[in-house]
Amino acid sequence: MNYIYIIECKDGTLYTGWTNNLTKRINTHNKGKGSKYTRSRFPVVLKYFELFTSKGEALRREYEIKKMSRIEKLNLINNDKDNFN
Repeated sequence: MNYIYIIECKDGTLYTGWTNNLTKRINTHNKGKGSKYTRSRFPVVLKYFELFTSKGEALRREYEIKKMSRIEKLNLINNDKDNFN
């Protein structure tokens, strides 16, 4: 399975990424060994994710989300909070 995810960094910023192992990727971010962006901003908290069967689908969705404004991303997270929490 392939995932896109949004995490909140300790400074309050949001980061969007993709992975095929969500738990491992979040743990990697929290060890300071994730993306260049999150290395100095951990710990991170998983706020949102979507699941896809193909990597291509996940990468397309990641691109769509990365183009969103912060407010649009927060709306996406808040609209899904009942399903996520």
